Amino acid sequence: MSNASPHDEAADIRDSRFGALPERVAFADMVEEKQALPANQAVDAFEADDVGARFSCLAADLGL
Repeated sequence: MSNASPHDEAADIRDSRFGALPERVAFADMVEEKQALPANQAVDAFEADDVGARFSCLAADLGL
């Protein structure tokens, strides 16, 4: 058995396992930018006939 104290052995084991932090990851490598919608899809997707299916309000139906 070595002459080192148990504390030193534990410190050596800890340093060998957790001694170095991982390299930092650049913010640019963690972020991906892309368009929310392809060009003009939000404008082209609107159909006036479908508004009634999505919008339902009793007050609007009664003209209030």
